[in-house]
Amino acid sequence: MGKDLAIDLGTTNTVIYKKGDGIVLNAPSVLAISKKDGKVLGVGMEAKQMLGKTPQNIVAIRPLKDGVVSDFDITKKMVEYFLRQVQPGKIMIGPQLVIGVPSKATKVEKRALVDIAKEVGARKVSLVEEPVAAVIGAELPISQPVGNIIVDIGGGTSEAAITSLNGVVISNSIRIAGDEMDQTIVQYLKEKHNLFIGDQMAEKIKITLGYFCSDGKENKMKIRGRELNRGLPKETELTSREMEKILNPVISPIMDMIEQTLEQCPPELAGDVMENGVYLTGGGACLKGLDAYISTKVNLPVKKVPEPLLAVALGLGKLLDNHHILSAVEVTPSTV
Repeated sequence: MGKDLAIDLGTTNTVIYKKGDGIVLNAPSVLAISKKDGKVLGVGMEAKQMLGKTPQNIVAIRPLKDGVVSDFDITKKMVEYFLRQVQPGKIMIGPQLVIGVPSKATKVEKRALVDIAKEVGARKVSLVEEPVAAVIGAELPISQPVGNIIVDIGGGTSEAAITSLNGVVISNSIRIAGDEMDQTIVQYLKEKHNLFIGDQMAEKIKITLGYFCSDGKENKMKIRGRELNRGLPKETELTSREMEKILNPVISPIMDMIEQTLEQCPPELAGDVMENGVYLTGGGACLKGLDAYISTKVNLPVKKVPEPLLAVALGLGKLLDNHHILSAVEVTPSTV
């Protein structure tokens, strides 16, 4: 009998929690496939390292876009591979799967997740909205009449939600997040430095330099890529001060979404939100200086949850041990 699993199936990373064992997998949501016969040549980190480096007969694919399934068959192959990694051996009775889903996902997008889970052998599937899972993973009160605002900035989507009494009271999401930041960095270096870099280098720049220098310190980073005019290798330097200007077009709509969610907050929960502040989760929470920047804009304390990248998976995992709360927070079948 397969052990019950919780899956945070993200645009950038897939995280799996196994009942009794905790987090057992944290891997990039990427597959490398042969164009000739459709054979899987690499999954996870192995496939991510191939991005931008494959010959014509191999393609590296990210099968999730904006937090939802964009390629059903490829996503199914990826989930199957990950499940074999965490549940080796022959399983006669499939596991129960608890899967995170964006709160603004459509019926069709939710149904795709359920169908994939059933096709890979799950005996039971439960969908839980990711902001709710993140609140549970951050060990904040979810069942009490207490309002918490959580901002989840992932790879494909950014979401702000106010939760109370086992559910989402207000939520807003935009399909602008970490991937968009990477593309903005790539475009800036093309236009201002005549330099072409890949997505992996852009991600490295984002992680190293961050966004907002609240202390006034300026960090620098040497960047290598290909000169656009001559096609030769070229090196340039980027500073953390430039990063604020580069990322503003992406951070600005995320800020608008956070402010819109705060404006829609019911007055009975506004006092809780003022007292508790904003909680940041997802990969975007790790962007240096972002918490300080949001705090100056909304005039509230902003805190990163203890494990921003794992918060959703940890929350989903805790629900495996608490069927009473799971039944209260899972997405109802009528909406799937």
